[in-house]
Amino acid sequence: MRWEFVLYAKEDGIGTITLNRPEAMNALGGGMRQEILEALEQAASDREVRVIVITGSGKAFCAGGDVKEFVAGTSRADTDLPLDQQPTRNKIVLLIQATGKPVIASVNGVAAGGGCNLALACDMRIASDRARFGEVFVRRGIHTDWGGIWFLPRLVGYAKAAELIFSGEVIDAQEALRIGLVNKVVPHEELPKATREFALKFAKNAPIPIALAKKALQNYARLDLAQALDHEQIAQEICRKTEDREEGMKSFVEKRQPSFKGR
Repeated sequence: MRWEFVLYAKEDGIGTITLNRPEAMNALGGGMRQEILEALEQAASDREVRVIVITGSGKAFCAGGDVKEFVAGTSRADTDLPLDQQPTRNKIVLLIQATGKPVIASVNGVAAGGGCNLALACDMRIASDRARFGEVFVRRGIHTDWGGIWFLPRLVGYAKAAELIFSGEVIDAQEALRIGLVNKVVPHEELPKATREFALKFAKNAPIPIALAKKALQNYARLDLAQALDHEQIAQEICRKTEDREEGMKSFVEKRQPSFKGR
């Protein structure tokens, strides 16, 4: 499928979604939100895709909402929906969380507002040394969205999250690494290669236990130790009955790399 504002490619089990409005710093204008959702749905439903990467074209990852469209009154953002109707941005965030596949944000430049929180919604973040992150909503007179109010304190703690959200401060990649916002920072020119190497670490492993572990990690703060042990027991039993478990054990004995099928 071809989209106007999003590129999609699949290689070696990695499905890469590239936000493609470089002239607008990949701001979430036009029909981009819907296209991101459709690309995510395609990647999430494709059994050949083991890891999903979201990145941006040009100099920015994503500048958030298209302010020029808002001012001009031409925005197609779903900000005026009734409270009982789910915005597209919420569907995107929930799908990133719901898919059992690891989702990586490869942050190549500025990630501001909704763009910052799209990156935070992913399971992991690898950043160029030119990346910048900012919860700039208060500087535009609006409230945080795209799940930032939920993800940010879980990554950096309440006090730091409050500081970033209340101030609208933009931080660089090294500060983002220091406070735990990103997993790693690499030289800008090495980001595509480093992202691929990062993604392949997960793509080569058995997808069923990864999906089960992702769900457990999302709920770690809600589980007490007994509940966590129960989940592990159930997950172990599910994995024990899979072909991948047999392949994993057999490949170890035969001293070769396993070939997992997700079955």
